[in-house]
Amino acid sequence: MKRLTWIFGLLMTLVAGTCCAQVSFGRAERFNDDWLFRLGDDSTAQAPAFDDSRWRRLQLPHDWSIEAQLSPSLASCTGYLPGGIAWYRKHFSIGDPADRHYIYFEGIYNRSEVYLNGHLLGRRPNGYISFLYDMTPYLKEGDNVLAVRVDHSRYADSRWYTGSGIYRDVWLVSAPDVHLAQWGVAYRVEELTDRRATVNVDIAVEKHEATSDRLEAQVELYDTDGRRVASKRIRIADGSRGVTQQSLTLRVADPRRWDVESPNLYTLKTELLRNGRMVDECTVRAGFRTLEFDANKGFALNGRWMKVKGVCLHHDAGVLGAVVPEEVWRRRLVNLKQIGVNAIRMSHNPQAPVVYDLCDELGLLVMDEASDEWEFPKRKWIEGWNIGTPGFDGSYDFFEEWIEQDVTDMVRRDRNHPSVFLWSIGNEVDYPNDPYSHPILDGSTISQPMFGGYDPKAPNAERIGKIAKRLAACVRAVDRSRPVTGALAGVVMSNETEYPEAVDVVGYNYTEDRYDLDHATYPDRIIYGSENRPDIDAWYAVRDKEFIFGQFIWTGTDYLGESGAWPARGFYTGLLDFGSFRKPRGWFRATLWSSDPVTYVGTYPKADYLSVDAWDIWNYDAGDSIRVVCYTNAPQARLLLDGKEVGAMKPYDPKTGIIHWDIPYAAGELRAEGCDADGKVLSSYAIRSSGRPYALRVSADRTRLAPDRATAHLTVEVVDENGTVVKLGDNDITCTVEGPIRLLGLEGSDNADMGDYTDNRQRAYHGRLLAYVQTTGQPGVARVRFTSPLLRGTEIELTVE
Repeated sequence: MKRLTWIFGLLMTLVAGTCCAQVSFGRAERFNDDWLFRLGDDSTAQAPAFDDSRWRRLQLPHDWSIEAQLSPSLASCTGYLPGGIAWYRKHFSIGDPADRHYIYFEGIYNRSEVYLNGHLLGRRPNGYISFLYDMTPYLKEGDNVLAVRVDHSRYADSRWYTGSGIYRDVWLVSAPDVHLAQWGVAYRVEELTDRRATVNVDIAVEKHEATSDRLEAQVELYDTDGRRVASKRIRIADGSRGVTQQSLTLRVADPRRWDVESPNLYTLKTELLRNGRMVDECTVRAGFRTLEFDANKGFALNGRWMKVKGVCLHHDAGVLGAVVPEEVWRRRLVNLKQIGVNAIRMSHNPQAPVVYDLCDELGLLVMDEASDEWEFPKRKWIEGWNIGTPGFDGSYDFFEEWIEQDVTDMVRRDRNHPSVFLWSIGNEVDYPNDPYSHPILDGSTISQPMFGGYDPKAPNAERIGKIAKRLAACVRAVDRSRPVTGALAGVVMSNETEYPEAVDVVGYNYTEDRYDLDHATYPDRIIYGSENRPDIDAWYAVRDKEFIFGQFIWTGTDYLGESGAWPARGFYTGLLDFGSFRKPRGWFRATLWSSDPVTYVGTYPKADYLSVDAWDIWNYDAGDSIRVVCYTNAPQARLLLDGKEVGAMKPYDPKTGIIHWDIPYAAGELRAEGCDADGKVLSSYAIRSSGRPYALRVSADRTRLAPDRATAHLTVEVVDENGTVVKLGDNDITCTVEGPIRLLGLEGSDNADMGDYTDNRQRAYHGRLLAYVQTTGQPGVARVRFTSPLLRGTEIELTVE
C-alpha cells in the first residue's frame, strides 16, 4: 500500500501594498501608473528617443483583447476576441538611493520582450509566469524608458481566452547590493503536533559584491495577537559574490494549524543584517499543516481524512477579461466556498499571486498547474468547440527551451502558500491523438473524443513519460513538501508509459469508469478526479470510494473562450456565472457538498427529464403544466403556493438528487421547504410571479471605498411595481458615473449576448446586471446612475475616503 505524508508550514503576503512575499527581498511598490500603449508593431519603439507623445496613456494591469469587439470572423477558442502585437512604454526617474533596482512582472501575455533605455533586459514567452529583471546596469539619471513588446499575433494559441498585454501588476523593487534572493525564503516543517512545531527556514542571500562584513539573518515568528512565539539569528558565513544558502530551525509551542475550516496564519519576519544593521527584510504570513495521501484511504489534512470538493478555474472574469481585481477574486472564491467548495485547481497555468493569497486566507486548497501543452501543439478550435478544422498555434515552440525554468519558477514563487497541496506538471498532455498516439488505442475508448484509433504517424506516447520524469524532477529539486501530480486525459494510453509512475499522485480527467479497474491493477497508485463533469454519478464515484480522495468540477465559473459556434462568448458549465452569481447547477452542487441546510426551487414547462439547470422563474400562462424541481440536502421536501400545499411531501431521491412535482401554473409565491424526518423545516426557497418591468433597483456589496483603486460590485435588478424581481427581464440598461470613480464594465452573464461590452450599456439577463466600479485615487462622493427606457431609474451613492 502506498502512503505519502508531508508536513508543511509556509507563507503568504502580509498586506496588499507589498510584494515582499512574492520576491522575498527589497522594498516594492506598484509600478502600474502612467504607462503608454499602442496597438501595433514598430521595430524602433524600444529606442529611448522614440516619439510616443500620441500614444494612449493608461494604468496597468491592461488587457487589450477585451477592449475589442466580438466577431464571428475570429476564433471560437478565444471567445471570438483578437490578439495582435502591441507596445507599452513608461518614462520614469529613480529617486530611491538604493544600490539596485529591479522590475517585476506578475505576468505578460505573451512572448514579451522588455527593454530599458534601448537595452534588452530579457524575453519571456510564457504568458503566465512571473519574472524579474535587474535594471541597475542600464539605469541613468533623469528620464529612463521601459519599453515592452508583447507579441500575441498567434492569438488562437490556447484552448480558452487568455487576454493580451501586461494583464497583471508590475512592481519596482529597490534593494542594496547585498539582499535576500528572489523567491529565496522558504519553509519546511519537520515536526508538527498539537504541542509543538519544528520549522526549518531556508534563506538565500544574493551578493552583488564580495564583503567581509558580518552578515546575519534574524527570523521572528508572531501569532495572530502579535506575540512573538519563536525567533533565531544565524550567521551568513559566505561573503563572496553570488548566492549563499543558509538554514535555521524554529520551535513553536502549541501551534495552531492551517485548515480549510480554520485557516490560521502566523506572521513571519526575516531580516538581513549587515554589521548589525538591517539592510533587507521580508514579512509574510505562515501556516502549518500536514498532508497525507494513501492509495486506499485517500487524503488527510492535519490527520483528518476528507474528500476534496474542488473546482477548476480559468483566470478571466467575463467583461473584465484577464484583468481581475482582488475584490472580484475574493467575491468569487467566497461564493464558491459557500457552495461547499474546499479546493481550487489553477487551470491550466499559474495564476496571479493574489489568488493564492486569498486561498490561504479563506481556507481553500490549491492544485497549482504548470501548463496545458508540452512539445507538440494541441487542437485549437476556430469555428466552435469540436467543430470544423482546428488550428495548431500554441506554446510548444518554446517548450524545450523554457519548460524546466517555467516549472521551477512556478514552484519557487508559490511554495510559500499553505493552500497549495498539489503541483501539477501538465493537463491533458496525453490526450489520445492530440497529439500522441499508441497501439493500445485500437479497440479502446475513453469518455471523450479520441480522434480515431492508433495513428502510427503521430508522436509516440512513450515520450510523455520521459518528459514527465524531467518535470517532476524540477518540482522535487525545489520542494518535496507536496506531491507531484498530472491531469491525465487518456489514462488508457498513459498506463502504457512511465507517466503515472513519474508522479506521486495520479489525476484522472473524466475517467470515473476506470477507478475500480486501475485501483485493482495498480494497488499502490493514489488516484483522484483531476477534472470531472458536474453530474451526480461522478460525485458518487468519489463519495462512495474511499480510495478516491476528491474531484475537481469543470468548472467553478463560466469563462471566456473554448466557445461553441457563434453566438457563444465562452464555456457555460460553471457553478457560478460570468458575474460570479450562483447558477441553478451551483445550488444543486451545494446540496451535495455543503454542510449547511440547502433548498432551491426551479421550474420549466413539463418534460420527461430532470434538470439541474432549472432557473427560479415563476411566470407562465395560467393552467400551463409546469415541472417544479427542488434541489435540497434535506431528507424530504414539500411545495407550497401562497402557503397552501400544492406538492405533497416527497423523500429525497438519491439516484437523481432531485425532488419534483408537475403542477398547473397559478400566479403567487411558490415555496419549497426542505424538512427533516419529523416535518420540521430545515431550509426553504421561494420564488414569486412578477408583473411587467417597472423600475430598476441597485445594491452594492459595499458603499465606503478606499480611494486607491478599490473595486465595488453593484447589482442592478429589474423589478415590477411591487418590487418583485422580473426574472424574465432583459431590459437595456445604461450606467453613468460621477465623482472619483470609473466604470470597469457591465456584466449580464448571458453567454449568447455578443453585443458591445466596451461601452456603458448592457442588457439585463434573468432580471439582473452587474456593474464593476473602481475608485480613481481621490476622496469624495461618487454617484452611479442606472437608466432604462420606460423604466424608473435608480442611483447609488458611494463614499470614497
